Amino acid sequence: MEVTHVTEPAETFTCNAFLAEGERTTLVDAGAWDGVVEEIRSHADDVDAVVLTHQHGDHVAQLEAVVDAFDPEVYAYDDHPARTRALEDGDTVTIGDEAFDVVYTPGHADDHVSFVSENSLFSGDVVVHDDGAFDYGSFGRTDMVGQSRDRLIQSIRDLLERMPEGVEHMYSGHGGVFHGDVRDVVETALERAAKREPKYPDE
Repeated sequence: MEVTHVTEPAETFTCNAFLAEGERTTLVDAGAWDGVVEEIRSHADDVDAVVLTHQHGDHVAQLEAVVDAFDPEVYAYDDHPARTRALEDGDTVTIGDEAFDVVYTPGHADDHVSFVSENSLFSGDVVVHDDGAFDYGSFGRTDMVGQSRDRLIQSIRDLLERMPEGVEHMYSGHGGVFHGDVRDVVETALERAAKREPKYPDE
């Protein structure tokens, strides 16, 4: 499965949006960069589906533009005007050429889901490889209204329980793409989150 980070050229704040080409060409999150449609078109003629990890603005601001351009099916956990398919914990969705289990992973957002296959993890913001707070194993912020560190910790544990041993590719909502021992990165994030120290202590 070929995965392209289609918001990588952005110079404004956005999440990472990933285009997985294959049997079912799929966009994971739409991002907030107004150039995303043109970037997608430079890699693929069509998009069959969009799957959302959650609906924070940096993940869905360009969803309407993507829908207008490609008329894909839109999969989301919570209701959205563009949603055509509801996601639930335990569902299976095809992203590119791989079947992914849907894992409900709230804490950073009430509607957060992650997608895990035998080889790959799309983790959204529940776990990231690196960000401004930590390298090699960080986690979504939980210091804003409606967020919960305790629930995020449980979500990371749930993700580890559902993740096969051989996952080697991690595509998260922020930071860099990681190839290697994904389980070790997620376990490191869990250890850090469980300390319950502020992620951004200066804020």
